[in-house]
Amino acid sequence: MSFLKRLKWLIQRRKRFPHDEIHMAGELAEMRLAKLSRAAGKDNGWKIYESVRIPDPDGGRREIDMVLIGGNEMLVVEQKHWAGSFRINKGHHFIQKRKNGEEHSHDGVADRIARKARLLMGLHQERTGLADDDLPTLRVIVAMTHHKLEWPKIPNDLAAEMVNEKGFLDILKNHNPGPPNADLIATLGGFNTWDEVHLNGGLMNKGDVLDLGLGEQIDQLFSNRNCPVTGKTVHKRSVLSIFDKQPSQAFIKIGSKNAELRVGINARLRMHVVGQPKPKEIPWAYIEKIVISKPAEEWNR
Repeated sequence: MSFLKRLKWLIQRRKRFPHDEIHMAGELAEMRLAKLSRAAGKDNGWKIYESVRIPDPDGGRREIDMVLIGGNEMLVVEQKHWAGSFRINKGHHFIQKRKNGEEHSHDGVADRIARKARLLMGLHQERTGLADDDLPTLRVIVAMTHHKLEWPKIPNDLAAEMVNEKGFLDILKNHNPGPPNADLIATLGGFNTWDEVHLNGGLMNKGDVLDLGLGEQIDQLFSNRNCPVTGKTVHKRSVLSIFDKQPSQAFIKIGSKNAELRVGINARLRMHVVGQPKPKEIPWAYIEKIVISKPAEEWNR
Protein backbone atom coordinates (compact mmCIF):
# COMPACT_ATOMS: atom_id res chain seq x y z
CA MET A 1 0.00 0.00 0.00
CA SER A 2 1.35 3.43 -0.93
CA PHE A 3 2.19 6.04 1.69
CA LEU A 4 -0.58 8.33 0.37
CA LYS A 5 -3.19 5.60 0.85
CA ARG A 6 -1.94 4.96 4.38
CA LEU A 7 -2.16 8.69 5.10
CA LYS A 8 -5.70 8.89 3.71
CA TRP A 9 -6.71 5.92 5.86
CA LEU A 10 -5.23 7.54 8.99
CA ILE A 11 -7.10 10.77 8.26
CA GLN A 12 -10.36 8.79 7.98
CA ARG A 13 -9.77 7.05 11.32
CA ARG A 14 -9.03 10.36 13.02
CA LYS A 15 -12.02 12.21 11.60
CA ARG A 16 -14.67 13.19 14.13
CA PHE A 17 -18.41 13.60 13.59
CA PRO A 18 -19.96 15.57 16.49
CA HIS A 19 -23.59 14.84 17.26
CA ASP A 20 -26.43 17.20 16.39
CA GLU A 21 -27.42 18.97 19.63
CA ILE A 22 -31.13 19.35 18.79
CA HIS A 23 -31.62 15.76 17.64
CA MET A 24 -29.50 14.47 20.51
CA ALA A 25 -31.76 16.23 23.02
CA GLY A 26 -34.78 14.58 21.42
CA GLU A 27 -33.16 11.15 21.48
CA LEU A 28 -32.25 11.50 25.15
CA ALA A 29 -35.79 12.64 25.99
CA GLU A 30 -37.23 9.56 24.25
CA MET A 31 -34.86 7.29 26.15
CA ARG A 32 -35.79 8.99 29.42
CA LEU A 33 -39.54 8.64 28.82
CA ALA A 34 -39.19 4.96 27.89
CA LYS A 35 -37.16 4.30 31.05
CA LEU A 36 -39.64 6.13 33.27
CA SER A 37 -42.54 4.36 31.56
CA ARG A 38 -41.08 0.94 32.25
CA ALA A 39 -40.75 1.80 35.92
CA ALA A 40 -44.22 3.37 36.15
CA GLY A 41 -46.02 0.59 34.29
CA LYS A 42 -44.18 -2.44 35.59
CA ASP A 43 -46.59 -3.34 38.39
CA ASN A 44 -49.64 -2.98 36.13
CA GLY A 45 -48.41 -5.24 33.33
CA TRP A 46 -47.63 -2.65 30.64
CA LYS A 47 -45.15 -3.82 28.00
CA ILE A 48 -43.26 -1.16 26.03
CA TYR A 49 -41.99 -1.07 22.46
CA GLU A 50 -39.88 1.84 21.22
CA SER A 51 -39.47 3.21 17.68
CA VAL A 52 -41.98 0.85 16.10
CA ARG A 53 -41.85 1.01 12.28
CA ILE A 54 -44.97 0.15 10.35
CA PRO A 55 -45.52 -0.12 6.57
CA ASP A 56 -47.49 2.71 5.00
CA PRO A 57 -49.84 1.92 2.08
CA ASP A 58 -48.80 5.29 0.60
CA GLY A 59 -45.19 4.05 0.48
CA GLY A 60 -42.25 3.52 2.84
CA ARG A 61 -42.54 3.06 6.57
CA ARG A 62 -43.65 5.29 9.41
CA GLU A 63 -42.19 5.38 12.90
CA ILE A 64 -44.19 5.39 16.12
CA ASP A 65 -42.20 6.71 19.08
CA MET A 66 -43.67 4.25 21.57
CA VAL A 67 -46.39 1.59 21.73
CA LEU A 68 -47.53 0.17 25.06
CA ILE A 69 -49.71 -2.91 25.43
CA GLY A 70 -51.44 -4.39 28.43
CA GLY A 71 -54.36 -6.81 28.65
CA ASN A 72 -56.28 -6.15 25.43
CA GLU A 73 -55.35 -2.46 25.36
CA MET A 74 -52.89 -0.47 23.29
CA LEU A 75 -51.45 3.02 23.77
CA VAL A 76 -49.88 4.65 20.71
CA VAL A 77 -47.65 7.54 21.75
CA GLU A 78 -46.01 10.47 19.98
CA GLN A 79 -43.50 12.32 22.14
CA LYS A 80 -42.52 15.96 21.71
CA HIS A 81 -39.82 17.51 23.87
CA TRP A 82 -40.37 21.16 23.01
CA ALA A 83 -39.23 24.07 25.11
CA GLY A 84 -40.78 27.53 24.89
CA SER A 85 -44.46 27.46 23.98
CA PHE A 86 -46.87 26.28 21.29
CA ARG A 87 -50.33 26.95 19.94
CA ILE A 88 -52.75 24.90 17.88
CA ASN A 89 -54.50 26.65 14.99
CA LYS A 90 -57.91 25.90 13.48
CA GLY A 91 -56.37 23.38 11.08
CA HIS A 92 -54.86 21.56 14.08
CA HIS A 93 -51.31 22.51 13.06
CA PHE A 94 -49.00 22.77 16.06
CA ILE A 95 -47.04 26.06 15.96
CA GLN A 96 -43.96 25.83 18.17
CA LYS A 97 -42.41 29.07 19.45
CA ARG A 98 -38.83 28.45 20.49
CA LYS A 99 -36.92 30.31 23.17
CA ASN A 100 -35.14 32.42 20.54
CA GLY A 101 -38.49 33.69 19.28
CA GLU A 102 -38.57 31.65 16.07
CA GLU A 103 -41.79 29.84 15.14
CA HIS A 104 -41.97 26.45 13.46
CA SER A 105 -45.12 24.76 12.16
CA HIS A 106 -45.59 21.05 12.78
CA ASP A 107 -48.50 20.09 10.55
CA GLY A 108 -51.06 17.79 12.10
CA VAL A 109 -49.09 16.25 15.00
CA ALA A 110 -52.22 14.68 16.48
CA ASP A 111 -53.66 13.71 13.09
CA ARG A 112 -50.46 11.96 12.01
CA ILE A 113 -50.11 9.82 15.12
CA ALA A 114 -53.83 8.95 14.95
CA ARG A 115 -53.35 7.76 11.36
CA LYS A 116 -50.36 5.65 12.39
CA ALA A 117 -52.46 4.15 15.19
CA ARG A 118 -55.17 3.19 12.69
CA LEU A 119 -52.60 1.59 10.38
CA LEU A 120 -51.14 -0.37 13.30
CA MET A 121 -54.56 -1.57 14.40
CA GLY A 122 -55.35 -2.57 10.82
CA LEU A 123 -52.19 -4.67 10.63
CA HIS A 124 -53.10 -6.35 13.92
CA GLN A 125 -56.59 -7.15 12.66
CA GLU A 126 -55.29 -8.43 9.33
CA ARG A 127 -52.76 -10.69 11.06
CA THR A 128 -55.18 -12.10 13.64
CA GLY A 129 -58.51 -12.04 11.77
CA LEU A 130 -60.22 -10.55 14.83
CA ALA A 131 -63.70 -9.10 14.53
CA ASP A 132 -64.05 -5.36 15.14
CA ASP A 133 -65.65 -5.94 18.56
CA ASP A 134 -62.69 -8.06 19.69
CA LEU A 135 -59.97 -5.55 18.75
CA PRO A 136 -57.91 -3.94 21.54
CA THR A 137 -59.03 -0.74 23.18
CA LEU A 138 -56.94 2.02 21.58
CA ARG A 139 -55.72 5.29 23.07
CA VAL A 140 -53.75 7.76 20.95
CA ILE A 141 -51.57 10.10 22.99
CA VAL A 142 -49.27 13.06 22.36
CA ALA A 143 -46.90 13.41 25.32
CA MET A 144 -45.28 16.85 25.65
CA THR A 145 -42.46 16.09 28.06
CA HIS A 146 -40.43 19.29 28.54
CA HIS A 147 -41.16 20.60 32.02
CA LYS A 148 -40.80 24.26 30.98
CA LEU A 149 -43.17 24.12 28.02
CA GLU A 150 -46.02 26.66 28.11
CA TRP A 151 -49.35 25.13 27.10
CA PRO A 152 -52.24 26.78 25.25
CA LYS A 153 -55.91 25.85 25.44
CA ILE A 154 -56.27 22.41 23.80
CA PRO A 155 -59.13 21.96 21.26
CA ASN A 156 -61.72 19.38 22.23
CA ASP A 157 -61.76 17.74 18.79
CA LEU A 158 -58.09 16.73 18.49
CA ALA A 159 -57.47 13.21 17.21
CA ALA A 160 -55.20 12.45 20.20
CA GLU A 161 -55.11 13.02 23.94
CA MET A 162 -52.61 15.65 25.11
CA VAL A 163 -50.65 15.01 28.31
CA ASN A 164 -47.46 16.18 29.97
CA GLU A 165 -44.85 13.76 31.28
CA LYS A 166 -46.45 13.38 34.70
CA GLY A 167 -49.88 12.90 33.17
CA PHE A 168 -48.61 10.13 30.93
CA LEU A 169 -46.81 8.32 33.73
CA ASP A 170 -49.94 8.61 35.89
CA ILE A 171 -51.88 6.70 33.22
CA LEU A 172 -49.46 3.80 33.57
CA LYS A 173 -49.41 3.92 37.36
CA ASN A 174 -53.15 4.26 37.90
CA HIS A 175 -54.57 1.93 35.25
CA ASN A 176 -54.02 -1.82 35.54
CA PRO A 177 -54.82 -3.70 32.31
CA GLY A 178 -52.83 -6.77 33.39
CA PRO A 179 -50.27 -8.59 31.23
CA PRO A 180 -50.83 -8.15 27.48
CA ASN A 181 -52.55 -10.95 25.59
CA ALA A 182 -50.62 -13.25 23.30
CA ASP A 183 -52.05 -11.78 20.08
CA LEU A 184 -50.79 -8.29 20.92
CA ILE A 185 -47.35 -9.56 21.92
CA ALA A 186 -47.06 -11.49 18.65
CA THR A 187 -48.07 -8.47 16.58
CA LEU A 188 -45.75 -6.00 18.26
CA GLY A 189 -42.92 -8.54 18.14
CA GLY A 190 -43.26 -8.60 14.36
CA PHE A 191 -42.10 -5.01 13.83
CA ASN A 192 -38.57 -3.70 13.61
CA THR A 193 -36.91 -0.42 14.55
CA TRP A 194 -34.41 1.85 12.85
CA ASP A 195 -30.86 0.60 12.50
CA GLU A 196 -28.22 2.78 14.15
CA VAL A 197 -24.69 3.48 12.91
CA HIS A 198 -22.68 5.50 15.42
CA LEU A 199 -19.74 7.45 14.00
CA ASN A 200 -16.54 8.53 15.72
CA GLY A 201 -17.34 11.69 17.67
CA GLY A 202 -20.95 10.88 18.62
CA LEU A 203 -23.07 11.42 15.49
CA MET A 204 -25.64 8.68 14.96
CA ASN A 205 -27.16 7.79 11.60
CA LYS A 206 -30.61 6.15 11.68
CA GLY A 207 -32.04 4.16 8.81
CA ASP A 208 -31.77 0.75 7.17
CA VAL A 209 -28.40 -0.99 6.89
CA LEU A 210 -28.39 -2.85 3.57
CA ASP A 211 -24.92 -4.47 3.62
CA LEU A 212 -22.15 -4.65 6.19
CA GLY A 213 -19.44 -4.76 3.53
CA LEU A 214 -17.18 -7.00 5.63
CA GLY A 215 -16.77 -9.92 3.27
CA GLU A 216 -18.97 -12.53 1.63
CA GLN A 217 -19.32 -14.83 4.65
CA ILE A 218 -20.41 -12.09 7.08
CA ASP A 219 -22.69 -10.47 4.50
CA GLN A 220 -24.41 -13.80 3.87
CA LEU A 221 -25.01 -14.31 7.59
CA PHE A 222 -26.34 -10.77 7.77
CA SER A 223 -28.76 -11.13 4.86
CA ASN A 224 -30.14 -14.45 6.20
CA ARG A 225 -30.46 -13.39 9.83
CA ASN A 226 -33.59 -13.34 11.97
CA CYS A 227 -32.05 -11.54 14.93
CA PRO A 228 -30.48 -8.22 15.91
CA VAL A 229 -26.88 -7.45 14.97
CA THR A 230 -24.41 -5.49 17.06
CA GLY A 231 -20.85 -4.50 16.43
CA LYS A 232 -18.04 -2.28 17.62
CA THR A 233 -14.68 -1.23 16.25
CA VAL A 234 -11.19 -0.55 17.51
CA HIS A 235 -9.22 1.98 15.44
CA LYS A 236 -5.60 2.93 15.95
CA ARG A 237 -5.25 6.68 15.50
CA SER A 238 -1.72 7.58 16.56
CA VAL A 239 0.58 9.07 13.95
CA LEU A 240 2.73 5.94 14.13
CA SER A 241 -0.28 3.79 13.22
CA ILE A 242 0.22 4.97 9.63
CA PHE A 243 2.80 2.18 9.41
CA ASP A 244 0.44 -0.47 10.85
CA LYS A 245 -0.85 -2.85 8.17
CA GLN A 246 -4.04 -3.65 10.14
CA PRO A 247 -5.00 -0.56 12.19
CA SER A 248 -8.74 -1.32 12.39
CA GLN A 249 -10.73 -4.24 13.79
CA ALA A 250 -14.46 -4.95 13.97
CA PHE A 251 -16.24 -7.23 16.43
CA ILE A 252 -19.61 -8.34 15.06
CA LYS A 253 -22.34 -10.38 16.81
CA ILE A 254 -25.10 -11.96 14.69
CA GLY A 255 -27.26 -14.16 16.91
CA SER A 256 -24.95 -16.79 18.42
CA LYS A 257 -22.22 -16.04 15.90
CA ASN A 258 -19.33 -13.82 16.97
CA ALA A 259 -16.76 -12.60 14.46
CA GLU A 260 -13.52 -10.69 14.98
CA LEU A 261 -12.46 -9.13 11.69
CA ARG A 262 -9.62 -7.08 10.32
CA VAL A 263 -11.13 -4.14 8.49
CA GLY A 264 -9.49 -3.08 5.24
CA ILE A 265 -9.07 0.42 3.86
CA ASN A 266 -11.88 -0.05 1.33
CA ALA A 267 -14.44 -1.62 3.72
CA ARG A 268 -17.73 0.26 3.58
CA LEU A 269 -21.14 -0.26 5.11
CA ARG A 270 -24.11 0.55 2.87
CA MET A 271 -27.07 2.28 4.49
CA HIS A 272 -30.24 4.16 3.58
CA VAL A 273 -30.24 7.01 6.08
CA VAL A 274 -33.56 8.51 7.18
CA GLY A 275 -34.38 11.61 5.15
CA GLN A 276 -31.87 10.97 2.37
CA PRO A 277 -33.06 10.13 -1.16
CA LYS A 278 -30.81 7.15 -1.80
CA PRO A 279 -28.45 4.77 0.06
CA LYS A 280 -24.90 5.80 0.80
CA GLU A 281 -21.65 4.05 1.70
CA ILE A 282 -19.98 4.77 5.04
CA PRO A 283 -16.29 3.85 5.45
CA TRP A 284 -15.75 1.55 8.41
CA ALA A 285 -12.89 3.87 9.42
CA TYR A 286 -15.64 6.36 10.43
CA ILE A 287 -17.70 3.87 12.46
CA GLU A 288 -17.58 3.40 16.23
CA LYS A 289 -20.42 0.90 16.65
CA ILE A 290 -23.58 -0.47 15.02
CA VAL A 291 -26.94 -1.51 16.49
CA ILE A 292 -29.14 -3.20 13.88
CA SER A 293 -32.72 -4.30 14.43
CA LYS A 294 -33.98 -7.78 13.69
CA PRO A 295 -35.87 -7.91 10.37
CA ALA A 296 -39.63 -7.42 10.39
CA GLU A 297 -41.75 -10.56 10.12
CA GLU A 298 -42.85 -11.62 6.63
CA TRP A 299 -46.45 -10.49 7.18
CA ASN A 300 -45.16 -7.02 8.02
CA ARG A 301 -42.92 -6.38 5.00
